[in-house]
Amino acid sequence: MRKAFHFDSPSAPYVADAAVLCCFDYRISTAVRKFLQKQGIARPDMIIVAGGAKTLASPRNDFEQDFILEQVRMSIRLHQTKRVLVMSHSDCATYGGLAHFKGDTAAEAEHHRTELLRAGALLAANFPDISVEPYFVKFDGIWEVRGAEHLSSDRRSTEPAAD
Repeated sequence: MRKAFHFDSPSAPYVADAAVLCCFDYRISTAVRKFLQKQGIARPDMIIVAGGAKTLASPRNDFEQDFILEQVRMSIRLHQTKRVLVMSHSDCATYGGLAHFKGDTAAEAEHHRTELLRAGALLAANFPDISVEPYFVKFDGIWEVRGAEHLSSDRRSTEPAAD
């Protein structure tokens, strides 16, 4: 082998601040990264796949859902993860994009809300000791999904969500 790039990276084991399931769409990557920083998540275990939350809520096959659940399981086991953020985003091609909703952003947002709650419920059922936080990424910001309070046993279950 030939060294192609030098970088000094910490080699000690770590505890992840959260596991984050999101889509690989480049358009949302900067917003997601900045949002995680604002949330105090410096050491995320990133699970980045086409469709993000769709892989749990409406998987194309059993393998897809099983793979994501195993990735979360590994984050919990290897990095003591206690928090999972699950995300989907506007104009996601795996859902057919905004065109699938005939340009109706409210219908799209409601569909994603339902999908995110379904994905969050699946995570909470499989991993009862973790906090699950669903978010919808739009091109003007990241929106906390209301109705998800039952997915978490921590402080978010008693505080109202911000609008």
